[in-house]
Amino acid sequence: MSVKTALILCAGFGKRLEPLTKSIPKPLLKIKDITLLERTLQIIDKLEIKEVKINTFYLEDQIIDFIKNYKSSLEIEIIKDGKEILDTGGGILNLINSSEDEDFIVFNPDTMWDIKYIDELKGMIEYYDSNKLSNLLLVVNKKKSFDKRFIGDFELKNKSLFKYENNNFIYIGCQIINKKILNNISDTSFSISKVWNNEISKNNLNGFESTKEFFHVTDLEIFNEIIKS
Repeated sequence: MSVKTALILCAGFGKRLEPLTKSIPKPLLKIKDITLLERTLQIIDKLEIKEVKINTFYLEDQIIDFIKNYKSSLEIEIIKDGKEILDTGGGILNLINSSEDEDFIVFNPDTMWDIKYIDELKGMIEYYDSNKLSNLLLVVNKKKSFDKRFIGDFELKNKSLFKYENNNFIYIGCQIINKKILNNISDTSFSISKVWNNEISKNNLNGFESTKEFFHVTDLEIFNEIIKS
């Protein structure tokens, strides 16, 4: 398996979940007594990936303390964004630059990760390896989203992703990338969508379809609805 390191993006402000995130970083919000970050770490452990790198910025001391007290066999390293938040792409690049690996699986912890995703994620890694890809995004049809407000990020055709006026597939917060697709980025702070758009322009953005219902902690309204569900 080419993927030996997982990255978790934990630097964001979580403003759409205020006032909860005024005092607690979004990855440490709990659903059914388990933090979003712990859900992500548990799924990584089930994938038998042992090295984890987490980026931090907002309320980072709480995340650092959480990891210090988290008991597992995972080798977890905190990489701070620095004096300014680096956005999703910049955060990933900063994490990648701290590793000698070539391939990484990247998680957003605001998806409710759980055991139901294990087989899909293993299949995703196998597909990435067997096809010698440089990127692969986990996507789901928006009909399967708990939050019905999503308009869709991509269209999926024959495992390739495109952007049209109307898109039926949502990126659900997990991707596998090779560091080479970030080689030509000179910015330090940028959205990962900049990289995706560049790959789309070369007909080289790949998608792997999830069949599971998608729970994303979008904002306070959805967070409260998920808790009640």
